[in-house]
Amino acid sequence: MAFKKTTWKSILPGCFKAKTPPSETKLPASKQSSFRRVSLSDLSNSSFSVVSDLSSSLVGSNLHVFTLEELKVITHYLSKSNFLGEGGFGPVYKGFIDDKLRPGLEARPVAVKVLDLDGKQGHREWLAEVIFLGQLRHTHLVNLVGYCCEDEHRLLVYEYMERGNLENQLFRRYSATLPWLTRIKIAIGAAKGLDFLHEEEKPVIYRDFKASNILLDSDYNAKLSDFGLATDGPEGDDTHVTTRVMGTEGYAAPEYIMTGHLTTMSDVFSYGVVLLELLTGRRSVDKSRPSREQNLVEWARPLLKDPHKLERIMDPRLEGQYSTEGARKAALLAYQCLSQHPKSRPTMTIVVRTLEPLLDANDIPSGPFVYVVPTEDQKKESGVLRDGHEGENESDIAKYENRDEQKDEDKKKKRCHRQRKGHRYRHGIKTLRYRAVYSDTALYKIHGTSLYCTKPEPLPERA
Repeated sequence: MAFKKTTWKSILPGCFKAKTPPSETKLPASKQSSFRRVSLSDLSNSSFSVVSDLSSSLVGSNLHVFTLEELKVITHYLSKSNFLGEGGFGPVYKGFIDDKLRPGLEARPVAVKVLDLDGKQGHREWLAEVIFLGQLRHTHLVNLVGYCCEDEHRLLVYEYMERGNLENQLFRRYSATLPWLTRIKIAIGAAKGLDFLHEEEKPVIYRDFKASNILLDSDYNAKLSDFGLATDGPEGDDTHVTTRVMGTEGYAAPEYIMTGHLTTMSDVFSYGVVLLELLTGRRSVDKSRPSREQNLVEWARPLLKDPHKLERIMDPRLEGQYSTEGARKAALLAYQCLSQHPKSRPTMTIVVRTLEPLLDANDIPSGPFVYVVPTEDQKKESGVLRDGHEGENESDIAKYENRDEQKDEDKKKKRCHRQRKGHRYRHGIKTLRYRAVYSDTALYKIHGTSLYCTKPEPLPERA
């Protein structure tokens, strides 16, 4: 039996049309459960060769199809002033859409992600994002507004997340430290996003769960983004999906690295790494640290089960302002998620159920907080802070500088103490002699028993 060959052009004809603004397609809202979700594997089906546009195949997605020129306009032609950052897919720019761009559009800021044609990712990753985020809707998944597909250009338009990603918030040197309850809130939000994906009728394996893929809104609500490496989970009697090993060093599950076997428990391991980052304030892999501490999981996991050793790995920037019992429970949960045996790891439903009560902790110590308003003269003297940030996180910068200076001074004092120890001992006798000249006991200690022995008179000289 002959099968008709399916090409990208037959699936996505909109990518190869002339550059004219497409007519806006609005699909009626409908319940996702009443339709079978389109997956990447469905693209091998010849029935998709008659699809006139990708958005029409994603039932209920309501995605907007933008032109390249429209996205250039809203980002000021991808100007540096609108640049937000860059990942494996490509650079990201901030933009603003409204009804002036196209009638009926809700006025809102957006983030426009542009595929780097010379990068490691390509059309497959772009298509995965459109297919998954075009159909999956959840509070803790980033909202995909629309996409652009013209010739070789591939762009994605997301809702704008005010506080960027967790990686920057957690590890940026001069940013304010994330409070304990904020970290737990982020951990719960990210867990709910993964739980939603895993509990779908057709499970989704995220495969690239890491701090930089967790976006935060103004209230620190976590949302998962970047579905380029996501894939459909096993179906029927299958226990795993075998794929090419992809992901980020330090986050990937060991069994996935060794065998290429992918399950939802692979995501649970990656989640355990991020939870450990939230507890310790350390990156999953940090080459600047001593060799035995460079891999966070290898260094910290043995200490997670011992409450007496837990304080050694907690983020020092929290300065003890966290729930001791909550930290113990979160650490034990991280220990379970990081198990070498996939079947020993908890499901994301159990993770959510374990973490939610930690928000009600009442044993968090509250230290006094004093803020001194600087005068105008002090502001002028302070000048411009390093990295070009004026007046931002001044107390944090001063704290780190003072801490470094104090460490240097302590080292110099210890070195000087060792050098002068012998000097003080040699001159101690002389110092004691002058200080205790009227003390018989001191003189005895200095001169010994000879102090009380009369000196023999000299013999007379012979004539």
